Amino acid sequence: MRYRFAISPDVHARDLPTWFVLNTRLQRALGRPGRATVHDDFGALHRACAAGEVDLVYANAADTVELVREHGFLPVVRPREVADEAVVVVSATGPVTDLDDVPDRLTVAATDAPDVERICRILLEPADLDAGAIDLTVLRNYVLVAKAVITGQVEAGFFLRRAHDNLSATTRGMLRPLISSRIHVVSHCLLLAPGLAELREPLRDFLHTLSRDPAEQSTLAELGAPHGWQPANEDDVEFMVDLMDALKQ
Repeated sequence: MRYRFAISPDVHARDLPTWFVLNTRLQRALGRPGRATVHDDFGALHRACAAGEVDLVYANAADTVELVREHGFLPVVRPREVADEAVVVVSATGPVTDLDDVPDRLTVAATDAPDVERICRILLEPADLDAGAIDLTVLRNYVLVAKAVITGQVEAGFFLRRAHDNLSATTRGMLRPLISSRIHVVSHCLLLAPGLAELREPLRDFLHTLSRDPAEQSTLAELGAPHGWQPANEDDVEFMVDLMDALKQ
């Protein structure tokens, strides 16, 4: 039976070839065919998951919570010593240089990644902005979010910290990080559909072997796991469930 591997929309376009190579290697390691699919936005990914069209996915924290809780997906691995932090950025040439400069109403661009939005909204609470004071525009990717901030279409942007750091040096130079999270415990997770539970341990074994090979360091970095992979279990996800529920409040 062919498995279906969904590549998350927050994977940088530069790293997509490495994910396709990983899928080729997974097919050999698992002894079965598989097809990798790139989803342009989180809405498309969520629809595919809800329709039962995804067997394997590298999911952000909010999607991990949803897929495990609502669809019974199984946590396989997560990146070692890598957390999903968020950052609020503004234009480097704009009037906002710290939270005291944030206006009573703020126009913001973001992707449709719910965990990043929730964390960034909390980061802005010291500026006395309630939910209704943030006018949010959802864009397809972080490059468009950066463009909207730089060109003055919006006053701020919500970023996954890693996505901000992956922007070109020129683009980063036109942005100013205003405030960043330091949660440390939220991360992406590789998830497996319950119907393929027998692949959980083979997946872990393969990725553990990959992590221990010094020759794979560049590959691991491009996959967002520069320090390798570690097993993810239900307790890890339960902690993120509690945290994501708290962030919703």
